Amino acid sequence: MSGRIFHAPFISAHPGFELRAVVERHEKKASLRYPGIVSYDQTNELLNDHQIELVIINTPNNTHFDLAKQALKAGKHVLIEKPIAAASAEVKELYDLGRQVYRQVMVYQNRRWDSDFLSVKKIIESGRLGDLIEVHFRFDRYKPALSPKLFKETKDLEANGLVYDLGPHLTDQAISLFGRPLRFEKTAATHRQGSEVADYFNYHLSYPYQLNVYLTSGLLIAEPLPSFIVHGALGSYIKSRCDVQEAQLDHSISPTDSGYGLEPEGSEGKLVTMGLDNHKSTEYIASERGQYMQLFEAVYHTIRDHALYPVTEEHIAWQIELLEA
Repeated sequence: MSGRIFHAPFISAHPGFELRAVVERHEKKASLRYPGIVSYDQTNELLNDHQIELVIINTPNNTHFDLAKQALKAGKHVLIEKPIAAASAEVKELYDLGRQVYRQVMVYQNRRWDSDFLSVKKIIESGRLGDLIEVHFRFDRYKPALSPKLFKETKDLEANGLVYDLGPHLTDQAISLFGRPLRFEKTAATHRQGSEVADYFNYHLSYPYQLNVYLTSGLLIAEPLPSFIVHGALGSYIKSRCDVQEAQLDHSISPTDSGYGLEPEGSEGKLVTMGLDNHKSTEYIASERGQYMQLFEAVYHTIRDHALYPVTEEHIAWQIELLEA
């Protein structure tokens, strides 16, 4: 799913890339949509292809670290699906190895380019809320059945459970806006029948100037709450999770389509500001277009122009510190 939806359409559409090859161990499906693509049976076959400069690793979480090491040692740049690894020591090892072999290590944190998050970021950076007081980011789902993807549900495999599944999205969004917290508290719990791994978590991140940020996700949330709530001294902003990119890509809508990434009408965020004499004003703010292509544009310039990839090594180190706690 990850390769079909989140990666191949962008590599294919971006003029700076050529979609060269894929590893398909079982069913050979990629050529149906991308004629001429090379389909390898084994990873080592792809890594031995000297025409390949960049390898995207979108395999089960517990394999990311080892496969990224193999790709770097084979002389490839790597774009690694979140989470990059299970532990901070592994993160350091990968970035150190990248420097040793003069190859780029990049992590796929696509939710920075969600339309809803871009809306929240724009409002915060505008200063219209004043000094921030309290921020809530949520990723709610109702999925009582255990996932057929065993790497998510097996306690004996590293980087399992909801913390390592949706946790990287929420922690990265918070870190991209506010940086490393001064301190944090983490709560994790297991509620689904038969589950071995955490299916609920909450982080309380404490920042300078008494800013409190709360990150929450659960798999038994029947009525999702607004995904983004930001309170400041001058107002509040409330936004639901409305990004359409994953659904559009799943229906084979191209990233170059004129309607790609546009939220439907009625999805606007609610901005409430307080003026003189406590006069309350309410506005409804339409989101920017969601655009995962910006991530691949950043990958391209990082490799070709040695630009700084926006999801930095420090960001990822801080993220894994939160996840593994």
